Amino acid sequence: MATYPSPTGGASLLLSFRLPRQVIVIIGSNTLAAARAFSALEADSDVVILSKGGRPAACDELRWRAEHGQLRILDMDTMPCSAQDVADRDASALEQYLAESRHVRFVCVTDTVLGMDPPLRRSNTSVQLIVRACSNRNIPVNVTDMPEYCDFSFLSTHRFVDAKTGAPSSLQVGITTNGQGCRLASRLRRDIVAKLHKEVGGAVVNVGKMRDMVRKASDVQDEVGAAELSEDAWPSTPNQPVPQRTTSENAEEEARRRMKWVAQVSEYWPIPRLAKMTKEDMSMVLDGRALAGPTVASSSTASDGAASSLHGLALCPPARQGRIFLVGSGPGHPSLLTMATHAALTKHADLVLSDKLVPAPVLAIIPPEVEVRIARKFPGNADGAQAELMEAAVKAARRGLTVVRLKQGDPSVYGRAGEEVLYFREHGFEPVVVPGVSSVLAGPTLAGIPVTQRGAAESFVVCTGVGRQGKEVKLPGYERSRSLVILMGVARLPQIIETLLADSGEPTSRRNGPAYPPCVPIAIIERASMPDQRVIYSTLQDIATALESGGEQRPPGMMIVGWSVLSLWEKGDVSVLDDGAAERDVSRLTSWLGDRRWRIVEGLDAAWEDW
Repeated sequence: MATYPSPTGGASLLLSFRLPRQVIVIIGSNTLAAARAFSALEADSDVVILSKGGRPAACDELRWRAEHGQLRILDMDTMPCSAQDVADRDASALEQYLAESRHVRFVCVTDTVLGMDPPLRRSNTSVQLIVRACSNRNIPVNVTDMPEYCDFSFLSTHRFVDAKTGAPSSLQVGITTNGQGCRLASRLRRDIVAKLHKEVGGAVVNVGKMRDMVRKASDVQDEVGAAELSEDAWPSTPNQPVPQRTTSENAEEEARRRMKWVAQVSEYWPIPRLAKMTKEDMSMVLDGRALAGPTVASSSTASDGAASSLHGLALCPPARQGRIFLVGSGPGHPSLLTMATHAALTKHADLVLSDKLVPAPVLAIIPPEVEVRIARKFPGNADGAQAELMEAAVKAARRGLTVVRLKQGDPSVYGRAGEEVLYFREHGFEPVVVPGVSSVLAGPTLAGIPVTQRGAAESFVVCTGVGRQGKEVKLPGYERSRSLVILMGVARLPQIIETLLADSGEPTSRRNGPAYPPCVPIAIIERASMPDQRVIYSTLQDIATALESGGEQRPPGMMIVGWSVLSLWEKGDVSVLDDGAAERDVSRLTSWLGDRRWRIVEGLDAAWEDW
């Protein structure tokens, strides 16, 4: 005789309820009550909030929903009741409300949250009386943070949206730990959702549309029944042969066959394919017509001329849709590419449109069969070259290609990513922005300079040295505890230094705040992360001379200004922000630069040769 597994207690019977026109009573009016109310409203329930103080005492969300007619809020203090004792009043008011109301299916008590102050948190005695009132009428009750009184518990749930329309779908997932770890349940739910395909909600929407098409076209619902006209009514295996269509097939047989095809499509087609089905695709599935493309098995035709079975349907997706990626290549060293950027360049790209400053070692990892175009940007032509690249990206994507717009650093940090996102969106493509390691952080780090350092720099600010269409930008004023990082400004170094040093008494519209002291340290970092990296260390008053004396410049370059520049030099100096530290700045600079006015360091740390 066959044996079967023995049940092990401690689990829950997981059910899902849709409750149109059924009443859910929620006791309490805090934010948890609002969350419970929202879940009940999405299940088409009528929601009634019972709370002490009524609407004025409710949280903002509940008040808003009450004002918009989505739910009702009743004041328990003014509800009729028969109890004389104040301690029994809430339970008595609830009991009388339940006696006079119809269709109350669940009661949730939310003003028992552990984090509430004792005067506001409902007492154990009051909870017992409320639970007894519900039990007398066989109404299940849930009491927050008191599992011993709960007839049911809430799952940690997620409702998927249709990625195509953004509207909520009928697909939900829920998870419970049966009271053994609510926070963990939320984390597991997030992990599960993250691993599912983003188009799974749209797939469910389309399968639901096919089911409806079968039912509406069959005209046999009364005879067959809704339960039988469902792919769920078939045996658990989807591989049972689909009945062949014959000329003598009646409406009931046709409906059953079509619903079986819905089951097979649901089982075997890729989720993205299901999500992208058009109405014509659905009709082809239900009519038994083969879709374009190779098949998983040769189709067969019955000897009486019946159409081929579902096994003749294609599993391949429709014509490939073009995609556009905005990708950050990092500061330059190939080992600083993110895994996502590396995958975009080596696995996905059909065409790479690269900014001119992306170094050759990064371009070298792109497979030789992938076309690479370099931006033709030069002074005075930047906007024209930018437009040229964006137009090329759209044209290639319309041909079904995957286009990678390769930018230096991070696309969103002075990389014009925003302009390109809006342009591509306007032309029908939603680009994927792939972050990169920004030179804002990587450049100073590779030069031995922290952008923040306790005792030297409590914050940092990033700005550009050149504005849109070459206009000047307003630079921040001096704060001793702050580092200033300037990108794309080395070519305008004299103007920038003049702006930073301009006497605070002189009118200037180019700086927002106090002038910088001439002795403030500055470093110019050129070709950050590359073998020919060069760093010029000096002070604001001498940096222009230092750069000119250093010979040919090596773009791209950046600047970092502030006392963090010298904070890690040799033994370090993290006393810059101590009381009275400014009085020791001259000796501090002497210790840093010696009898020189600047220092130039060539190349990367030797350790980077192994990467």
